[in-house]
Amino acid sequence: MAFNTQRLQFAGHSGATLAARLDLPSGPLRAYALFAHCFTCSKDLAAARHIAAELAREGIAVLRFDFTGLGSSEGEFASTNFSSNIADLLSATDYLRDRYQAPSLLIGHSLGGAAVLAVAQNIPEVRAVATIGAPADVAHVLKNFGTSLEEIEESGAAEVDLAGRKFLVRKQFVEDARAQRIKDAVASLKKPLLILHAPLDQSVGIENATEIFLAAKHPKSFVSLDKADHLLSNREDAAFAGRIISGWLTRYLAADTPHGKGPIEHVRVMETGESRFQNAVQAGSHRLFADEPETVGGLDSGPSPYDFLSIALGACTSMTLRLYADHKKLTLGRIGVDVSHTKIHAKDCEECTDQERSGSARIDQFERVISIDGEVSEELRGKIAEIAGKCPVHRTLESVAKIITVVNQSLK
Repeated sequence: MAFNTQRLQFAGHSGATLAARLDLPSGPLRAYALFAHCFTCSKDLAAARHIAAELAREGIAVLRFDFTGLGSSEGEFASTNFSSNIADLLSATDYLRDRYQAPSLLIGHSLGGAAVLAVAQNIPEVRAVATIGAPADVAHVLKNFGTSLEEIEESGAAEVDLAGRKFLVRKQFVEDARAQRIKDAVASLKKPLLILHAPLDQSVGIENATEIFLAAKHPKSFVSLDKADHLLSNREDAAFAGRIISGWLTRYLAADTPHGKGPIEHVRVMETGESRFQNAVQAGSHRLFADEPETVGGLDSGPSPYDFLSIALGACTSMTLRLYADHKKLTLGRIGVDVSHTKIHAKDCEECTDQERSGSARIDQFERVISIDGEVSEELRGKIAEIAGKCPVHRTLESVAKIITVVNQSLK
């Protein structure tokens, strides 16, 4: 799951109970998004989870659900078609509108992309639409039926093998798919459109993205997913798609205020549930991840805790030196600070006092290398080192800080 995930249920177009997950950010919301999965896939596809995680990181809640007859949802797949998927999306929209807030963004993967293109103009609250590997023609999905297509047309129904799973498909599904006119829907969309597609997509060729793009009116955007496969099975590809969508969408949303009326004085850190170590960080109006490298079981999706300490020291040093230079009206070139952290035995610490070196414990050591563009005299070099030592974070790290801990019953 991503951040705080709720398991939900709601009635689909036929009255069947549909299974859903609502991925909520760890703080206040900016908007809701509705995600439509690919043909015969489910809401729990890895790509859907990773994309939802990236959107939640930016304060966007994502509802992803299983269409009728798929995944954990009730109903008979053989009785469904593309039109019923659209009806399920409208049911999901009504559920969000009634219980939370109508979606501002529609995201569709593969055939789900075609579905959101078809339904978008019927949801007035939608501000933008994003598709991933979407076909320009719903009938494209019929290519997956192989020789079973002929049997369906002759006998009225047949079992179709799709990705190793058997599905009963009736003739009404085929007829409904052929009757759809997605490019007409795109031409009349009148909403910002983002098209993501992989040039090497073997399931839905890149030419589909071209057709959708040409049919759409501006504002429209296209982003290549490089070497990704159709299902975005590589986590990095899915996360990249999520970052692109969330970054693009912010153009069409109100400014981000994660703490309501404005920044608060503290930092909030909360587990995402996406991995063992990944945490969502909120600092004022800023959202980011804290994580550990893959070598120790993390996702490497953000700086480690000690990286954040090094960032604090480096940034504080640079800012302190810039303030000093401005105050003294010094012409000081661009400042760079490299910080590394390690733990050493106290006896090996060259900067420690004799009393500190006498201990047997290991201590933290930060090495700071300051670089200045241009020439710096020896006198100024010494002054820079002196002023760097007055950086507030430097002083905090070298002093003994007091930490007060309070344990609450629940997160608020």
